[in-house]
Amino acid sequence: MSAREQEGHSFIFIGGLHRSGTTLLGRMVAEHPQVSAFADTGVPADEGQHLQSVYPPARAYGGPGRFAFAAEAALTERSPLVSEESCSALLAAWRPHWDTTLPYLLEKSPPNLIRFRFLQALFPDASFVAVVRHPVAVAYATQKWSRTSIPALLGHWLAAHDRLAADRPYLKRLAIVRYEELVAAPQRAVAHLDDFLGLPGHSPLSEVTSDSNERYFDRWRRDGQGLLARVVRARTLRRFAGRFEVHGYSLTDL
Repeated sequence: MSAREQEGHSFIFIGGLHRSGTTLLGRMVAEHPQVSAFADTGVPADEGQHLQSVYPPARAYGGPGRFAFAAEAALTERSPLVSEESCSALLAAWRPHWDTTLPYLLEKSPPNLIRFRFLQALFPDASFVAVVRHPVAVAYATQKWSRTSIPALLGHWLAAHDRLAADRPYLKRLAIVRYEELVAAPQRAVAHLDDFLGLPGHSPLSEVTSDSNERYFDRWRRDGQGLLARVVRARTLRRFAGRFEVHGYSLTDL
């Protein structure tokens, strides 16, 4: 998209692993009267990744719980796909699903998490929001879709968030929203995000469940019972020793 085509709009891109809260946060931001987001598009979760053909969606790399393992799934400003033609094609695909009379246009897709640099190259003044949730909750919530083991899903969480950490220095406008803080104090979390985005404050209407992680934590505890389970759990903890703490989480504090 050319500078002329972008004039008058501020773009917001939300990303985060599947089951991290991207849909919840996207809905909350879209409740702002100055923000337009996708709705009733007919594609899964109204995600922009499924409405365009410029770059492959997550399913091309295995889908939930798998896509971040593929090095080619992570896109940056060095991608050959970065061009004015790509920008124009994305705008043409997404424009029919936005109310372009509004100043802020929002697109939400989980794999944006490892593609913020690519999207920034196409939309230089855009704002990027990453939603991060406890790895144990994400792993158990995703397992029914990915049909992979919990250790593999924990590894996938690390692959995605290690990539985000490496990309952070290159991003001009990035906000990190922790799911746990969002559901514990939604008004405060949204107020901080409105301020980051340059929006007048608004009150989110979406209902949240503040203890939604607990059922997954309970499963983690139950699955760690028994001699064999304890051996597998010990191997898992050794394999990932200290790596989650870098991102503000722990597998041993449950």
